[in-house]
Amino acid sequence: MSPRFDQLKTEILNCHRCNLSQTRNHVIFGEGNPKAEIFIIGEGPGKVEDLQGRPFVGPSGQLLDKILAACGFTREKHVFISNIVKCRPPNNRTPAIEETQACLPWLHEQIELINPKIIILLGATALKNMAGNNYRITRDHGQWLNLCNRLAMPVYHPSALLRDPRLKRPTWEDCKKIVRKYQQMIDSGHYSPFIKEE
Repeated sequence: MSPRFDQLKTEILNCHRCNLSQTRNHVIFGEGNPKAEIFIIGEGPGKVEDLQGRPFVGPSGQLLDKILAACGFTREKHVFISNIVKCRPPNNRTPAIEETQACLPWLHEQIELINPKIIILLGATALKNMAGNNYRITRDHGQWLNLCNRLAMPVYHPSALLRDPRLKRPTWEDCKKIVRKYQQMIDSGHYSPFIKEE
């Protein structure tokens, strides 16, 4: 882990760039392998995350962990998880433009330091903030994009799957594409018990 990574974490945990710093309990830096080949980007912390100081530990996070496990991935080895904003927007509202603009430079530096080969965008907020407002999660999920000179794929946010279980099937199809790309680019021997070799 680079000295800058530790320094960046200290800077982010003490950030007061936007008004979210006034209502948060914790800044959520992110977690996972700092040398991960997969970088997962969500929208922002929810209530449980704000209380615990960790990303994706509420109901959406529990579902995300199940999805990762089905893909043969773990937080500790394969992925690093962060968000568009590091502090919880009150009442879990969508982050405001000034909040995302204040926080995105942190995220971009995390991506540069971790240097993943694959980026996963969870939901509309992550997709629009990273790829542009002309993208739509309902239309563009499962499509490979070029982002920060890396391959990126938007998929439905786990919270959307909890609201509408019909989205689970297309999300699993998208995840299979990610696993196969991981096998092609990073580890040909990577194994998922739920994905048959083509």
